[in-house]
Amino acid sequence: MIQLLIIALSFVAALALTGAVRHVAIKKSVMDIPNARSSHTVPTPRGGGIAIVFTFLGAVALLYAFGFITLAVTLALLVSGGGVALLGFFDDLGHIPARWRLIGHFLAAFWFVYCLGGLAPISLWGGAVSLGLVGSLLAAVFLVWVLNLYNFMDGIDGLAGSQAVFVSLAGGVIYLLGGNLGLGTLCLALAAAAAGFLYWNFPPAKIFMGDAGSGFLGLVLGGLALIAGWVAPDLFWAWIILLGLFVVDATVTLLRRLLRGEKVYEAHRSHAYQFASRQYGSHLKVTLAAWVINLFWLLPMALLVAYGIINGPLGVCLAYMPLVLLALKYHAGERER
Repeated sequence: MIQLLIIALSFVAALALTGAVRHVAIKKSVMDIPNARSSHTVPTPRGGGIAIVFTFLGAVALLYAFGFITLAVTLALLVSGGGVALLGFFDDLGHIPARWRLIGHFLAAFWFVYCLGGLAPISLWGGAVSLGLVGSLLAAVFLVWVLNLYNFMDGIDGLAGSQAVFVSLAGGVIYLLGGNLGLGTLCLALAAAAAGFLYWNFPPAKIFMGDAGSGFLGLVLGGLALIAGWVAPDLFWAWIILLGLFVVDATVTLLRRLLRGEKVYEAHRSHAYQFASRQYGSHLKVTLAAWVINLFWLLPMALLVAYGIINGPLGVCLAYMPLVLLALKYHAGERER
């Protein structure tokens, strides 16, 4: 089947391309040098996430060419995803002021939402509510937030890559179980591309993702959640649950820093996962713990919502409550120690 071939090629291409990027980064001294805000101690090549970008966008083009995904989904992913990746790539090479990055992020988000035709009707306790223009604006803000939180959460070895593999793999399986072969294959191609990169990034990391990769993944995963809402209203909530580990840690951290009046755009190490990695002296333990939470808590909750066993908003609340407590336990947003 052509779908299996595209998935397999996505893994192999990302695996090989990440290795090639690592070779060039070492040769050209494109290294991430540890500083007071870093969670690593050894200079490490960066920019490996660009392999996910090229591989997945190639898979998107192939899936459209074979008629598995629509033109709207294709244009949303290619233009918005490619634009965010390009912006992140230039930021990796030389710092771009935050205001210009934010403008670029919103332009990409507005294009994505425009391609989809706005925000799908939201399921709320037995009914579906269309929010119209307000919904479209909220969808754009949602995309920008997921894009940036993914960048915030890319701070220790293997975590961001693992999350991309889990969310897209779980989302793909849900689609396939529901008979949606096209979007299921799209998600599995992203999982395969992220897995190819993760081979090089798993603790101890041989290369880092970089802003080009993390921003791209945030935009794409947030976008796939919006696309899911157009397939079935409950699927949107299921994707929100799958993204829960990153959403909760980043949001709790941001809110607590805002309440203290800190400049939230400045680099810091006060996310729960960063405190945990320092407490246990290991990136690997935290990354593996994230897999346990994802597989044995968030995935079952997402499945219950996807198949209508639990109401969507209620399912999100139930899934997120222990994550909030966990974030607080590991000092998310507290002053660095």
